Amino acid sequence: MEVQTQSEKTTMMAGGVNSQQSSSDNKDNVVVSNLKLERMLSMKGGKGEASYVNNSQAQGQHAQSMLHLLKETLDGVQLISSSDNDIPFVIVDLGCSCGSNTVYIIDVIVEHMRKRFDTTDQQSPEFSAFFCDLPSNDFNTLFQLLPPLANNGMEECLASNSHRSYFAAGVPGSFYRRLFPARSIDVFYSAFSLHWLSQVPDVVLDKQNVAYNKGRIYIHGANESTTKAYKKQFQSDLANFLCARSKEMKRGGSMFLVCLGRTSMDPTDQGGAGLLFGTHFQDAWDDLVQEGLITSEKRDNFNIPVYAPSIQDFKEVVEANGSFTINNLQVFWGGSPLVVNHPDDAAEVGRALAISCRSVSGVLVDAHIGEQLGDELFTRVERRASRHAKELIEKLQFFHIVASLSLV
Repeated sequence: MEVQTQSEKTTMMAGGVNSQQSSSDNKDNVVVSNLKLERMLSMKGGKGEASYVNNSQAQGQHAQSMLHLLKETLDGVQLISSSDNDIPFVIVDLGCSCGSNTVYIIDVIVEHMRKRFDTTDQQSPEFSAFFCDLPSNDFNTLFQLLPPLANNGMEECLASNSHRSYFAAGVPGSFYRRLFPARSIDVFYSAFSLHWLSQVPDVVLDKQNVAYNKGRIYIHGANESTTKAYKKQFQSDLANFLCARSKEMKRGGSMFLVCLGRTSMDPTDQGGAGLLFGTHFQDAWDDLVQEGLITSEKRDNFNIPVYAPSIQDFKEVVEANGSFTINNLQVFWGGSPLVVNHPDDAAEVGRALAISCRSVSGVLVDAHIGEQLGDELFTRVERRASRHAKELIEKLQFFHIVASLSLV
């Protein structure tokens, strides 16, 4: 979740956007024209109530439920030969965001690979981990979560949970471009980020185009032309992602990818993402328009740059790229993004939805309409969600596309 998060992510990841609209439209289209997404898109930083740090428990639960699939991918990674044990084993989390989930996952990967080296009687190499997200990511909060590096070697850190067993560094930048030297990475991991697009498609914001997403802030339930534009952008972004990784990954390395997906073949049905962004969040924007707090044009110029692909959408791009073998590709049920103590408490459910939504989209919202109106928007999201709490508990479920890839 570069939202990008690359994460998204959420991880949330995104690239720059250059709108071709008129100057009058640009004045109202703050997010897409005047600010490049790559420089602003992120999960909500800090440690406040609506921060990603305090609202990423669901992502953590979903990631843990997939650990068996991650470990299967890691079992396919080629081990460094004993003669090359001075070469570090390098891991990258693409769309790491700023919560504790990324630290946990890196620990899992390092420990699993260390055990693999032990079972082959090879000396375990040093490990290096890169945490990658957009420049706007709250790396300071992330780095504060990292335990110190053991000073006396691997043995010390393995004997204590208070130290980490790898060198760490942050890498700011879009994962839709090259980030690392050629043939330098053993394992790429990316979870909950690739559904964040590098940009809102230009045609979606063009009033003269049939794909103009009038009256909506997301593609859930939009017309066919709009969803085709989003699909085209997703597949173009994924192709760029794969092209970059194909140059950076070592021979014998592996990549484990997770992004929001959908079970429907109809791209206008965005599944869980559609319920999150296309119902109460959408209605709250309509409330602001009806109450005269923003214009309809202001609403229409805000679009969430998220596309939940089908497994076929994803597979088409990997096969067209041709650089990777698909070891595993499946739709995985992740569960609800809401973490509540009392599911029958409508007020708690409504607040959970509003905070969850704000933690991943709040930065974009505040950039578009300002923090004060952002408060008004999410107050209305909470109010509306509270009235539909039972339905949200029953129906708001996320499905993920999970892919394990290695170089051909």
